[in-house]
Formats: sequence, C-alpha cells, structure tokens
Amino acid sequence: MTLLLFLLTLSILVLVHELGHFLMAKKSGVLVEEFGFGLPPRIWGKKIGETIYSINALPIGGFVKLFGEEGLPSPTPSAGLRRGEGRAFFEKTKRARLGVILAGVVMNFLLAVIVFSVIYFVMGIPVKTSEIKIVGIAKGSPADSVGLKIEDKILSLDGQRFENIENFVNATKEKAGKVIKLEINREKDNPCKDQKILGGGVGPPSPRLWRDFGEAKPGFEVSCQNGNLLISVVPRVKPPEGEGPLGVAISEMEMKYYPWWLMPFYGIREGFKESVVWGKMVFESLISMFKNLIFLRQIPKEVAGPIGIYQATGMVAKSGILAILEFLGILSVNLAIINVLPFPALDGGRLVFLGIEVFFGRKIAPKVEAWINNLGMAILLFLLLLVTINDIARILTTNHILEKIKVIF
Repeated sequence: MTLLLFLLTLSILVLVHELGHFLMAKKSGVLVEEFGFGLPPRIWGKKIGETIYSINALPIGGFVKLFGEEGLPSPTPSAGLRRGEGRAFFEKTKRARLGVILAGVVMNFLLAVIVFSVIYFVMGIPVKTSEIKIVGIAKGSPADSVGLKIEDKILSLDGQRFENIENFVNATKEKAGKVIKLEINREKDNPCKDQKILGGGVGPPSPRLWRDFGEAKPGFEVSCQNGNLLISVVPRVKPPEGEGPLGVAISEMEMKYYPWWLMPFYGIREGFKESVVWGKMVFESLISMFKNLIFLRQIPKEVAGPIGIYQATGMVAKSGILAILEFLGILSVNLAIINVLPFPALDGGRLVFLGIEVFFGRKIAPKVEAWINNLGMAILLFLLLLVTINDIARILTTNHILEKIKVIF
C-alpha cells in the first residue's frame, strides 16, 4: 500500500504539472505531439486529433512533448507540419512561451491551494483567540507529572495574564527551575467545579494534593480559585531537545465552522495562505541546502530524496486521509518552488533563457540551449544520487527516522 500510495502521489504531482504545460500549449497554438502517463518505453498510445495520448512502462508521473521545444525542427511528416508554420514552441511569442513555461508551476501551486482548502473545509477555519490552550503534552514532562491535560486553558502564571503565546513562553523560560503557579480553566472533569476539592470557587485557595481526591498523581499541590485549578509546577532548566520547560504544545487558535455556503470561501483563503507559508519555508530550506553544499560540502540530514519521501509516505498514511492530503499539498508546493529555480533543465532555467532573449533581443542557439539543459540534467541527477545516498546512510545509522519526519509533519 505504501508503494502504491507513493507512486500515486508522485504521479498526481507530475501529471498536474505537465497538464499545466499541456493546457497552456494548446491555448497558445503550440502543437502537442504527445501527452504521456508514466515514463517510456511506451506500452499503449492512441492519437486523438493531433496529439498522441500514451501509457508508459514506468508508472511515475508523466510528460508532454511539444513540437519545436528544443528549437526550430526539421520537417516532421508525422506531425504534418514544416518549419515556419507557426506551431512550434520555439516560434511562439515571448509572452506565449512564458505562459507555457510557468503553467506547470502555477498548476502545482493551485493543487496545493485546493488540497489545503479541502482540509480547512473539513477541519474548520483557524481563528485567533485570547486564550492559551494546551494541545499536546510530552510524556514524563513537568506538565504531565502535575496532571495538566490536553484542552486545558492557561489563564495566568503567578497571577500574570498573557495576551499572546510568545509572552507566556518567555515568562516560563525566565522562571525555569522555580516553582510557578498556573491558573487552569478545565471544562471536563474539573475537581473545582465537581466540588472534589473543598472550597472550590469560594474563598481563598485551599491547597490540597492530587492524591487527596483520587487522582493517580504524585503529591503536587493544587487548589481552586473561582472554579479554576491552581497548579504548582517547576519548569525545567534544560528540557530535552524539541520540548520546552513545561513540555506542552500550546495554541491560541481554535477551529471555527461558518455556514456551509461560506466555508468554501474561507477554506480557499486559508488554503492560499497555507500554500504561501509552505512556499516560503521550502525556499528558505533550499537556500540553506545550497549554502551547505557550497561552503560545508555536505547535504543537510533533513533533506529527503525518493527513499525519504517513500518512508514519509508510509508514515503519513497511518494518520488518515487528511494527513495524506496535507502531505500531497506540501510536496506540490515543493515541486513548484524547485521547478522555478533558475537552473538548467528546470522551468526556471528556461525562464533564464527567455530573459536573456528579452535583454539581448535574440534567441540563444538551440544547440547551445539543449547542451546547457543536458548538462543541468546531469547535475540534477548527480544531486539526486547524493540525496539518495544520504537517505540510505540515515537509515543505516538510526531506526528512528520516521519519528524525526513525524515531528516535521
């Protein structure tokens, strides 16, 4: 199932990309010689109109073959066209070629927007609140030890209230190693509201221990104030990597549902914002990767190739359809950003050639452009090999790679 999902995911990403080139080429009057599912050799093909639609042996992605893509071709009897008839990609205006080149990137970005929009439509629209809610607790952390629970709302720290998460986090770090008192609002199983703690909500706080009312927790002090819990806890000075002093994941967002006819519009808005955020993260990661390659001559361990993506696919599949969709959206943004990089053999490299043509007023010789693109493809394949080796080395040195990826997603 992991293999099938992996192949399906890559095929969707590449086919959507190539579909963008295909549709824009058709719109611009470029002859599309072939639109293929998978990579050659061809298993089956049928010519419909002027285009061959094919199914190929390697079930990974697809491709579009444009007439005159690498320069003005010699007469092509099978296409029924000759040089200079205006159907070759190389003969089209700069604006038309620009549209065809960018169409694949745009389609991948739109796919990400659609996928994220569907997720928000199902899960709700995130809305910022004035409350700090616990959404995760690390096992064995101070928060776990004193009985804090997911969905608890942190109202104050030593009597001080906070308008945003950042201020609360900073205050917690400043008081690491010292006893602090958190005021907690708990909707369900609240001893203060259930009168399990004497004096709950009435008069001054009366300290008790969790064990006094049957909770299987050590003897941490707890009391009530206006129906809320007052819990004493000591933030860690040196928490484990990936955890904070308290060991909680907190959020000031809640998921809100609007009338059904409004949800698609809010979903699209949030889907677009999510795509932009991921695009920015991918771009920054690529810059960091290239810096490491140039100055440190090494590939960051966080960079994943085909093997890493395959493993991540298997892990994500266990979390359900929404997690799979999110993974698809993230990869689609990745593909869009990578393809627009100004590197030969990528769409961004073709944009560079187009820019040179605009600046100098003449096209680069087709043979020169083809040679540069071939060199770029060779370099890309070499980088792919290095990343794959990095993936294999990571597998051989640790059995916890999926847990590392899990943190990212």
